[in-house]
Amino acid sequence: MLEHEADCCVVGAGFAGLQAARTLTEAGKRVVLLEARDRVGGRAATVRLDDGTPLDLGGQWIGPTQDRIGALAAELGARTFETYGRGEHVFAWSGRRKRFKGTIPPANPYSLAWLGYGWSQLDKMALTVPLEAPWTAPRAEEWDAMTVETFLRQSVKSETARQLFRIAIEAVFACDAADVSLLHALFYVHSAGKLDILLSTDAGAQKDRFELGVQPLAERLAEAAGAVLELSAPVRRITQDDRFVTITSDRVTVRAKRVVVAVPPTLAGRIDYSPALPALRDQLTQRYPQGSVIKCFAVYPEPFWRSEGLTGQSVHDEGPVHVTFDASPPSGKPGILMGFLEGRAARRLGDAPEAERRDAVLSSFARIFGDRARKPDLYRDRAWATEPFTRGCYVGFLPTGAWTSFGPALRAPVGRIHWAGTETATVWNGYFDGALQSGDRAAREVLEGRD
Repeated sequence: MLEHEADCCVVGAGFAGLQAARTLTEAGKRVVLLEARDRVGGRAATVRLDDGTPLDLGGQWIGPTQDRIGALAAELGARTFETYGRGEHVFAWSGRRKRFKGTIPPANPYSLAWLGYGWSQLDKMALTVPLEAPWTAPRAEEWDAMTVETFLRQSVKSETARQLFRIAIEAVFACDAADVSLLHALFYVHSAGKLDILLSTDAGAQKDRFELGVQPLAERLAEAAGAVLELSAPVRRITQDDRFVTITSDRVTVRAKRVVVAVPPTLAGRIDYSPALPALRDQLTQRYPQGSVIKCFAVYPEPFWRSEGLTGQSVHDEGPVHVTFDASPPSGKPGILMGFLEGRAARRLGDAPEAERRDAVLSSFARIFGDRARKPDLYRDRAWATEPFTRGCYVGFLPTGAWTSFGPALRAPVGRIHWAGTETATVWNGYFDGALQSGDRAAREVLEGRD
């Protein structure tokens, strides 16, 4: 068993943990960084095809107002390019196929009117939710007592509009509208700015991608952090007294003055703590599940949909894939279609053989883009809920009652234990930008602590 002594130990080498480590080392602190996986990056996972093309099996996008990740990419030389969007998207609904541009699909006027009404209501309500303390919103108790599905049934009178909203919720949270608290959804919208920003490729969260994939940026950040990095070291136990904290992993033990736990709340709750965590914090982690998503890729010799004037982006009601994107590299070759299995579809197919998922996904692609989509050169997916050190993506979410009952425990330190991770961010919660914010915030807490 390796043993280290440090001023601070950071648990988790995703972007939050890496940023916390960097901020602390730049302040002159000795930092040991423990990562359960055999790589850094967390929910950023980039693999390469035989020809060297990067494939981001995890997070992949960066958008306007994500200033922290943008500045980091510029500093470390990670170049970006625009998500392909020249042409028209496809809207397939009730057996009909239409082409359109923009974020809002061309449903019938009645449904669009209700979609616009619900959309504007959510944006207005979201602005009233304080980012630092959502549980103090004027209508927090009311909104935290209902799911997004309840809101849709009460406020949106068109079933088509409600279904489009459900697909939007799946696309953002990787869960069903019936799973997530309305208050949490409003907080999340506010943390990004507005709903359109979360869903848009033109000027929103899906605007740009990294030329080499996202994980290489994490690797560069790990080098810049300057911490002692121990991989394949899942943390099992954290013990603290009034002077020190001891972090025990499968092969490394660290004795430090403080620790930053930079993993999703559901994983943080699986660590054994001594003394035990306060009840409020422990019960919060019991109520903070990860989303359910399988990210799916089909690789073709070329992006054949582009020659038909299509962007590769689509929205459709026939399952199991409801949204698609063009994930081709800047050169345009090979052509890569990407889609998501989310919420119930991900739970249903998560344990299925890959061949079954492949058939289901390619059938969805073929309904949108024709028979050529059914025969890729390569199919690849990643079921994130099966990952033992992730247990789901894109992000954790809160069901009804959790914010108003347990919210104050989300970021509050417990003795010498501090919490980071994109789930704790106030701006761009759920994104790499939010992860960086949370790492900086936790590091500042450590630096301001008294030892």
